[in-house]
Amino acid sequence: MSAPKMIVVLATRNKGKTREMMEILEGYPVIIKNLDDFGPIPEVVEDGATFDDNAYKKASFTARVLGFPALADDSGLVVKALGGAPGVLSARYGGPGLDDFGRCERLLQEMKGKTDRAAAFECVISLAVPTGAALTYEGRVEGVLTEAREGDNGFGYDPVFFYEPFGKTFAQLTAEEKNQVSHRGTALHEMAREFDKVLIWLKQQLGSMPGQGGQCLSGK
Repeated sequence: MSAPKMIVVLATRNKGKTREMMEILEGYPVIIKNLDDFGPIPEVVEDGATFDDNAYKKASFTARVLGFPALADDSGLVVKALGGAPGVLSARYGGPGLDDFGRCERLLQEMKGKTDRAAAFECVISLAVPTGAALTYEGRVEGVLTEAREGDNGFGYDPVFFYEPFGKTFAQLTAEEKNQVSHRGTALHEMAREFDKVLIWLKQQLGSMPGQGGQCLSGK
């Protein structure tokens, strides 16, 4: 009989993120679910001042509402010449009417004439339990902004983010190349490297909650 598996909920409906997490944590006694596996729950307003604030807010809210450990990430582009913008507003940069293409164009317009084009993608991952306790992991990747879009892969600001060690923008990398060095991949792999300890922490936290019984399901 296989060991019981613990449910961990990703506070997202993004199938790509869900698939990535399932691949990274393959072989561990966990069942990865996302919000699509549950009924409707309220949207979390991402109004935190930092990536850490937003990641924790999403993870802790989801864990409290659903009663399972929950994992959330918040990430964005930080541009030195723009004082750290777009930062936590990366997904909403330029207003609600813009798509990824429009946000890239807006960013390139803001950067016209600027010689310092240093930028970084940053990511914070929060793993929270229903009581509010949480673990945090961070990832960061340095690059420079191009003066025009280059590449058709990826999403967001990938076409204007040039990664010097590979000599390409993120939108010119394969998914495998990007996952090796990306901010989100770095944070996820940091967590995965010590996941045995994470599981012990989760069991301790859940075991102290009345009636939780470790929040496990029988694995198949």
